[in-house]
Amino acid sequence: METAPGIAPVSVTSPAPAKKAGTLGYFWFIAQIVTVALVYLIASTGPTIPAIIDAVQNGTDPEDALTSMATLASVVLGMAGGLLVCWLWLRSEGRVAEVFDLTRPPPGGWRKALAWAAGATVAIVAIFLVGAPLVEALGMETPDASFVLDFVTESPLMFTLWVLGVAWLAAGLGEELLYRGFLMDRLERLRGIGNSTAAVLIIQAVLFGLPHAYQGAGGMVLTGSIGLLLGWVRLRFGGNLWACVLAHGAVDTIMMSLAYADKLGWVQV
Repeated sequence: METAPGIAPVSVTSPAPAKKAGTLGYFWFIAQIVTVALVYLIASTGPTIPAIIDAVQNGTDPEDALTSMATLASVVLGMAGGLLVCWLWLRSEGRVAEVFDLTRPPPGGWRKALAWAAGATVAIVAIFLVGAPLVEALGMETPDASFVLDFVTESPLMFTLWVLGVAWLAAGLGEELLYRGFLMDRLERLRGIGNSTAAVLIIQAVLFGLPHAYQGAGGMVLTGSIGLLLGWVRLRFGGNLWACVLAHGAVDTIMMSLAYADKLGWVQV
C-alpha cells in the first residue's frame, strides 16, 4: 500500500476506529484540509464573478446581483473541486474506495440502511423543529435559509435543478463524502485525536456547522448537531456512507419542497 508523506503504517488493536490504516501527522492533516478548502472556495467563486463585477461597477451588494443558476453552479462546482482534492489525497494512499465507501451497506444490507436513513431523516427534522425555538430561547439567531430558498423557489425548473444538483448531489452525496468520509477518516488517523471516537465526532460536527454561518448562529448549532448524528450513523455502518447520504438528501429535499409548497400557497410553513 502506498502512503502519503508523513503517514507511517502502524498496527491497530483498538476496534474504534476499525479502518484506521496509519497515523497522520498534524502538518499533513492541516495541509490536506487547507488545500481542500482553498480549491472549494476558488471553484465556488467562479460562477459568482459576474455578479461581483456588476456590484463593484454599480456600487451595489453582490448578493443582489446573484442569480439562482449562478448560485447553484457555485455550490456544485465548489463541492466538485473540494472532492477532487480529497480524491487526490486519498489516491496517493490507495484508499479512495475505503474512505468513500459507497459499497453495499453492512450490516443488514440495503433494507437496514434504508430503515436507518428513514430514522435519521425523522431525527433531523425533529432537531430542526425542537432546536429552532431552543436556540432562540438561548438568545441566538434562529436558522434563516431564506437567501438560498428564494433561489430554490424561483421557478419549477430551478426547484428541480436545486433538488437534483444540490439536495442530492452537492449536499446529500458531496457533503457526506467530504465530512463523514474524508474528514472523519483524517480525524480518525490524526495523532492524539484518532483514538477518541467522541473527539472525532465532535470536531467533524463543528467543522460541518461552520460553513452554514449564512443561517446565523442558531443555524450553525443545529447543523452541527445534525453532523453529530450523521457521524454516529456512519460509525454504526462501519464507515459505509449510504445511510448518511440518503438521510441528508431526503432532509434537504423535504425542506426545499416545503418552501416551494409554501410559495405556491399549498401549505403554510
